[in-house]
Parts: sequence; structure tokens; C-alpha cells
Amino acid sequence: MNERERERKRDMSAILVENVCKTFVTKDGVVEALKNVSLSIESGDIYGIIGMSGAGKSTLVRCMNFLETPSEGRVLINGKSLGDYSEKELRKQRESIGMIFQHFNLLMQKSVLENVCFPLYIQGKKKPEARKRAAELLEIVGLSDKAKAYPAQLSGGQKQRVAIARALASDPKILLCDEATSALDPQTTSSILELLKEINKKFNITIVIITHQMSVVREICTHVAIMKEGEVKEQGLVSEIFTNPKSQVAKELILKDTGNDVESKPKPTQPEIQSGEKIRIVFSENSAFEPVIANLVLTFHEPVNILKADTKNVGGVAKGEMILQFMKDSTNVAAMKEYLVTHGLAIGEVD
Repeated sequence: MNERERERKRDMSAILVENVCKTFVTKDGVVEALKNVSLSIESGDIYGIIGMSGAGKSTLVRCMNFLETPSEGRVLINGKSLGDYSEKELRKQRESIGMIFQHFNLLMQKSVLENVCFPLYIQGKKKPEARKRAAELLEIVGLSDKAKAYPAQLSGGQKQRVAIARALASDPKILLCDEATSALDPQTTSSILELLKEINKKFNITIVIITHQMSVVREICTHVAIMKEGEVKEQGLVSEIFTNPKSQVAKELILKDTGNDVESKPKPTQPEIQSGEKIRIVFSENSAFEPVIANLVLTFHEPVNILKADTKNVGGVAKGEMILQFMKDSTNVAAMKEYLVTHGLAIGEVD
């Protein structure tokens, strides 16, 4: 990347992570939590960072507000490196970066209203002004009627809404969400993600979602970075990675996501086909209206085995997905693949 391209990225990016490494010294030796990570997150985007436990995603998000200082590399917020700030300037900068967590971190002895007021008090706001702003935020997150309640009286979803309201109290330009829905049931997760989408749209806040759930990325994110063992293995548009994952970890997460959704459904009896090649196909909006698989069988006079079939919401667009298996020793596999591609289907490998 030349200097002009770097400057353009800095101008467009709310968050720019450049070659960040983070090492920890433990009693068992040196741990490389992040290895040369580079990301560009544009202003107003909802960006997902996904990976299993130990992938380094939580360390990365803590580097984005310098709760963890990178061992190497830079983090730029709106074009300025956090490493160039004094401690006082950094504290001020963090006011523009809100953060919500998996376990809410609410003050149990304070009312809902006072929990939201807390960061405003720290900023030096007077009590009447802080309470007025807190009441406005509770209305935004749908909890006006819970202002006098205490956290112990709330459900998990309500506690997370309070945490979101508190994170918005300082009018942040960036909101970091570290496994914010991991402790919630699927229905509550959907409602929290819908709230985050509304906040993103209404206030143009850049949102970074840290998660191990592909379903969360599919539902809310436009872009995603997939991490494993401290490295970014793949990044790009969610719709493109879902359609055609290139890295092994992306394929595993997508297949795991499909498996979780269909796990509780009864498995249909399948015709036995001696193990031939398997492929993953994704239906676009257009191809979903044509009986492509039925026509494929009629055209080539060969059965195919449908091992899995599912429909996903990817960035608000319904996409169908199937795992197909061809007959062993079939001589038509290449032609059948070409047929599927010419009829608007994306094809990927199945390991």
C-alpha cells in the first residue's frame, strides 16, 4: 500500500489498526495474543470481529481504546494515533468510545437511572442535567418505566439495555461491544441487535461487535474480520464471505452456524449415495425463485444428495444454503457445477 492509499484510508476510517502485535509475559512464558493485525473500520459501519475463545478478539478490541497498549503497531481513531496522546488526552478521547460487555457491569446498589447518570457525573455534569439526559437515553432503549428499578429486578436483556444507555451517555462516536449478547437467549439477542442497528442508524455511531456467534455477524454486521490464534485469517463484506469463504476458519464457523440452527430439527431420511464429492451452494435473491436442483437432476439424469439445507438472514437479505453430494465416480460433476454457476449459484468447497 503506497502513502496516498494510506492517507485515503485514514480519512475514511473511524478506526484504523496498523500492524498491531500484543504480547503478554506470564509465568509459563510469552503469549502472543495479537500477531500483526491490520483492520480498517469506516465511520458509521457495523463491523464484526469473530473467532473462537483464545482467538485474540477481546484483546484487539481493548487495544482500540488503549485499555491494552499494543506491543507494536498503531491504532488510529479518526486519523490520530492513540499512542500520541498524553494520559489526560487519552482519558478525554475515551469519552468518545463507549463500551458494553457480556456481564453488564452495572452498579447493583444504584437505580437504573443512577447507573446511566454515573458516567455523566464523572464528566462533571450537574445532577439535574445528568438525570434529564439519562431519562432521554432510557427512552431510547425502551426502559423509561424502569428508571427507579434496581439491576436485580431486571432481566438479562433489560440489564444490557441499561448498559447500552450508559455507554451512550457521553455521546460516543464509536461503540465497542465485547460479547454483548453471549449471555442472552436467542430472542433477547435479536432484540438487542435490533436496538444496536437503530442506534447506528439514528446517531451514525460506528459499532464494533466482538462475538463467537456467526448468527450475530449475519444479522447486524456489514463487514467482518475472522480471527484465529491472534491473526486475522479473512476479512471483507459479510455477504461475500458467507457466500464464498476462503479461509478454513471461516468455513468452519459458517458450517457450525448452519449446524446449530438445524440441530434441533428432525433429520429427514436421505437416499444412500456412495460418498462422492460434496459442495456448498448459496442461493442469491434471484436464484431462489427457480427450482435449480430439480432441473439439475432432470438435465443430467443423476441424483444428488442434499445433506443440509437452510435459509439465512445475511445483512437483511435472505440467502439459501445447501450442502450437496454427487454420486461416486460420476463423470458429470464438472458439468453439473458449471450448470449451477450459470444459474446464479455460488459454489464453495466442503472439507
